[in-house]
Amino acid sequence: MRWGSVQLSVVAVVLAGCAGLPRFGAGPPEGPPVAVTLNPGADVMRPMPRPGSSRRPPPGARTAEAFDTTTEAERAAARAAAEAPAPAQALLGQTLAALGSPAEPGLWLRTGLVEGTQPGRIETLSGAALLVELRPSGRGGDAGSEISLAALRALEQPLTALVELRVFRAP
Repeated sequence: MRWGSVQLSVVAVVLAGCAGLPRFGAGPPEGPPVAVTLNPGADVMRPMPRPGSSRRPPPGARTAEAFDTTTEAERAAARAAAEAPAPAQALLGQTLAALGSPAEPGLWLRTGLVEGTQPGRIETLSGAALLVELRPSGRGGDAGSEISLAALRALEQPLTALVELRVFRAP
């Protein structure tokens, strides 16, 4: 008798928990109709592109050249701007950087040395320099960094290397 009352109690609790669930065959919940435009025109608001290169790699990209959507002119401009005389730049620190996601276009460094996205300058120990977008990694400053494919290529570094970089805040 006692076992039967326990089973009955369990069934009652389970059924009580199902009260808020939709019934089978009830259809979708009621709500306001949603308008969908299949081919929006030029007058439709679009998201703003990120600073720097906003070109995405093609879906079938398999090589470094296909993933790197920056032009040689963009890479040369970033190198030239980094080497031009500038007011004193604040050294944020040194980091070891490895290749980040090749699908993310642009010249960037994701590092724990910054707390927000900002312009910056990176320099290899051999002196090659580049202007990049510094992006926060959410990790500590000593945790290492990720560098974009385009930035590695612009610095003429091997894609499989850990590159030691000095990181500066751009004025």
